[in-house]
Amino acid sequence: MTDRISALESHEHRVAELAERRARAVDRLRVESNLLAEARRAAAAPLAESVEVELERLAMPSASVEIVVEGESGDEVEIRLAPNPGLPALPIGKTASGGELSRVMLALRLVISGGPPVKVFDEVDAGIGGETARTVGEALADLGRTAQVFVVTHLPQVAALADHQIVIDKLTEPDSTKSQARVLDDGQRVIEVSRMLSGSPASSSAREHAEELLARAE
Repeated sequence: MTDRISALESHEHRVAELAERRARAVDRLRVESNLLAEARRAAAAPLAESVEVELERLAMPSASVEIVVEGESGDEVEIRLAPNPGLPALPIGKTASGGELSRVMLALRLVISGGPPVKVFDEVDAGIGGETARTVGEALADLGRTAQVFVVTHLPQVAALADHQIVIDKLTEPDSTKSQARVLDDGQRVIEVSRMLSGSPASSSAREHAEELLARAE
């Protein structure tokens, strides 16, 4: 009973002690937040320059990138892109086409490749084709030399550069629909890349082109 009475009598002192600890924690948080903001702002320009270097490799030689860091702790980050000379740098969501946005995101991943050892690119090559698709595929392949990279793609130029190609099939049954993943062997890859090229794996010209793409990737 005496202990309970003492605890009740020291209640106000305890409240004051906790309030003081909270104030110290808030002050420490503010200091650390400012340091984090300074570090993020200092890193913005070098990161933008590194992304521009990668974009030149990804067939965007004239692109200009700005990374704007705002907010008390630098937690509001905006990437701005001027894809061609003479254009203002605008948020990538407003100015970039599908292909440009894909390449900016890939360039970022290439620059910060020291991150997770497994990386997933879901249709990062959307909106591009031809030699640009080939260039993007080569960049993905380069990244795959230092990390495990999974790429979801519909482009034969990119698929041909993979170390392993997996096809996702949809199996429809009377009472259910399932998805099945299949790892392709060399012969199956020729057929699948042919289908990606022309829509018809039976096309002799598509088959020749597929064999050429796969041979170039070796």
